[in-house]
Amino acid sequence: MLNRRTLIAAGAALVGATLATAAAAQDWKAKYPELVLGVIPAENGSGVLDRYGPFVEYLSKEIGVKVTLRVAQDYAAVIEGQRAGNIHIAYYGPASFARARLTGVATDVFAMDVNNDGTKGYYSVFYVKASSPYKTLQDLKGKNLGLVDPNSTSGNNMPRFELDKMKIEPEKFFDKVVFTGSHENAVLALSQGTVDVAANAWTADDDSYLYRMITKGMLKNADGSPAKVSDYRIIHKSTMIVNGPYAYLNSLPDDLKAKIRDAFMSAATKDKAAFDKLSDGKNKPWAATENKDYDQTIELIRFVDSLRKKSS
Repeated sequence: MLNRRTLIAAGAALVGATLATAAAAQDWKAKYPELVLGVIPAENGSGVLDRYGPFVEYLSKEIGVKVTLRVAQDYAAVIEGQRAGNIHIAYYGPASFARARLTGVATDVFAMDVNNDGTKGYYSVFYVKASSPYKTLQDLKGKNLGLVDPNSTSGNNMPRFELDKMKIEPEKFFDKVVFTGSHENAVLALSQGTVDVAANAWTADDDSYLYRMITKGMLKNADGSPAKVSDYRIIHKSTMIVNGPYAYLNSLPDDLKAKIRDAFMSAATKDKAAFDKLSDGKNKPWAATENKDYDQTIELIRFVDSLRKKSS
């Protein structure tokens, strides 16, 4: 039976729990007055800054401490930034996250991109110019191949896996294999004739780096006219790759991790404009994910590593 003494005790316990929670929050805020969100350079720097700016402001407000965006120079810089503890939250490609885990970075995924149709994957494709005579990868013997980054899933690891299935050793089959640094740079290299074929990421006809570059007017034809998607042709598409994850250092306090997760999972409703800007409105709200969801990608990395050892 409830009485005055019981109610007072319950109230005191509730106040105590509230104060303890507040104290814990103040503890991690004192230790982490600023969080760094590191992002792989999937597109060129100014594009990433523009895309992430509003979302970083939203995160700062929701988490309660300043969040700073760091656009890495290459994929490895995100891995090493988390290894050193300088990047608290990271946006990885599947392969770069797998590489981080394989090399002992203490990081855990918590959110995964979800496409507009509800799927959670994308593809690695090989583009050529539509005006070129190339219909298959076998037609490109002795030509130049543009890749993205050694730690890019769709821009290096999956392409090498696909080429191996065709018994093609890139460094022997092509005249040159060039790492361009970003998905956009790979498309630019193809556009400018530096390479004859370029590996890239593709989700749908209206959801790819090529499509974004076309809509931003970044690509021109040889005569100076604006390029169209139809000026390029996909000659090979891989099996589906799991979408890239966001991951935080597993050394962060649990209360802070929960704050980060909650901010991400509620972003699509609390700040739809900032959320939509990240994907040009082409993604659904993030889905929760676990490290084991990337076990298959770890196996892909191990396989590609074994190919490299064989050819060296």
